[in-house]
Amino acid sequence: MSAPDQKLVDRRPEGHADNTPTPEERRPGELTLREMLRWTWRQLTSMRTALVLLLLLALAAIPGSLIPQSGVDSLKTSNWQDAHPSLTPVYEKLGLFSVYNSPWFSAIYLLLMVSLVGCIVPRSLVYWRAMRAKPPAAPRNLTRLPDHATYETDLAPEEVLAGARALLRKRRYRVVSTSPTDDEGGAVSSERGYLREAGNLLFHLSVLVVLVGFAVGSMFGYKGGVILVVGNGFSNNLTQYDDFDPGSMFRASDMEPFSFQVKDFSVDWLTSGPRAGMARAFDAKLDYRTSPTASPQTYDLKVNHPLSVGNTEVFLIGHGYAPVITVRDGQGHEVYSGPTIFLPTDQSFRSFGVVKAPDAQPTQIGLEGEFYPTVAFSKQTGSYFSAFGNTLSPLVSMLVYTGDLNMDSGAAQSVYALDKSNATMLTKADGAPYRLDLRPGQTVRLPHHLGSVSFDGIKHWTKIQISQTPFKHVALAGVVLALIGLLGSLFIRPRRVWVRARRRGGSTLVEVAGLDRSGGGDVAAVLAEIVAGLPGAPGKQEGTSQDNVGEDKS
Repeated sequence: MSAPDQKLVDRRPEGHADNTPTPEERRPGELTLREMLRWTWRQLTSMRTALVLLLLLALAAIPGSLIPQSGVDSLKTSNWQDAHPSLTPVYEKLGLFSVYNSPWFSAIYLLLMVSLVGCIVPRSLVYWRAMRAKPPAAPRNLTRLPDHATYETDLAPEEVLAGARALLRKRRYRVVSTSPTDDEGGAVSSERGYLREAGNLLFHLSVLVVLVGFAVGSMFGYKGGVILVVGNGFSNNLTQYDDFDPGSMFRASDMEPFSFQVKDFSVDWLTSGPRAGMARAFDAKLDYRTSPTASPQTYDLKVNHPLSVGNTEVFLIGHGYAPVITVRDGQGHEVYSGPTIFLPTDQSFRSFGVVKAPDAQPTQIGLEGEFYPTVAFSKQTGSYFSAFGNTLSPLVSMLVYTGDLNMDSGAAQSVYALDKSNATMLTKADGAPYRLDLRPGQTVRLPHHLGSVSFDGIKHWTKIQISQTPFKHVALAGVVLALIGLLGSLFIRPRRVWVRARRRGGSTLVEVAGLDRSGGGDVAAVLAEIVAGLPGAPGKQEGTSQDNVGEDKS
């Protein structure tokens, strides 16, 4: 409205129709609530969003592989937390000690499933309609397509088109044809490669199957761990586990009633090269029963070769040493005896462990120290270290604590940690810590008539992981189908071929053209083979003229 017109409106009486205010126009980019929801849904169900969420899920799983998980190895998790007191509160708030149960990981998981469903369903409907549709009619000017060929023959158009239909069907094309007319002639339209889109859909559907398989398996399954000294046994019930992580729908009645005993353990050590001193392979000999009434069987348990009992798998995931230590108190009574699990702290199996003797008299005795499979002494640090993982020169070095070990308070204690808050370290006359350095077979008497400590031998222990994952075969089938779908989408090439035949003068003009819908295909070579097989086609020795075969732009 111009300025004079606006002044005229301003002078009109109050209540005039032209003085009624108009609704404010919508600002550019402004969306209503319904439009915003529709836009959000389209973004969530787009292929780009599904790929981004799949990448985020892979990235989110990395902390679960690098950071100890409480549901997999609670002991390793607690040791990591003790070694990193400043990072532990941050990691706990972020849920990094239980990544796969954290809200943010579940959110990515669920969003990916919704995105895949919203992406697959519409594309499946489009694909279904495309499967039922006929190949498109031949363009008016086939010679304008990048890949084309023409030739003339004395055969009738009907004979050429009949031969074209037979040839293309033999090459697994879907074929439709139109009858010849005086002006346009007849044409054959054909198409193949419909399974390429089926491969794409199969791949995305398989990803969804894998996600559902893992999700359902984690809900109804469980994972637990136990450390067993060689010679000890295990029965599959909840009281036998050192750590246990059940799914939300887990039932104890679903546990397989098997049992096993670790009969022997062997390690193959690397003795040369940059990795000398490390274990190349290790395996445990098991005697197991699938049920209490079943006959015993044997199994050689190795890394990545689990024992399967029904839906449950038993994995060998670690090993270490358990020095056999005996403690006698001041009255000569044996107050502690047996293999003591020491936990490795480095690749040379330098290990840490504790011994608790709460029944010792006249005072409780606690031992804390390290085990060195092949002991060596460093002049630079003034301390022991282990030069090799095998027990070539074993030594146990421990400090002695006396007093109250807080084992009578009723509070839970780790068997791998010594509560020294009310205990006193035993010292020498000069105030230096009293340290026990024992070789196998040695016994040392403690001062002040406290008793004695003996190092009687060495046993191996094994770390066993037991897991039950229902529907794991569903996830495996999803992976196989995803691979099949991916191969199909990569190697199946959707192509269209048209053949037109019409009378021109005293001969029949045949026009052939092809189109690769995916790009990058060698259409010219395929087209040459089709032309060579058509009725009345020129011999191979004649080749094709400049007008006969278009330039290969595939």
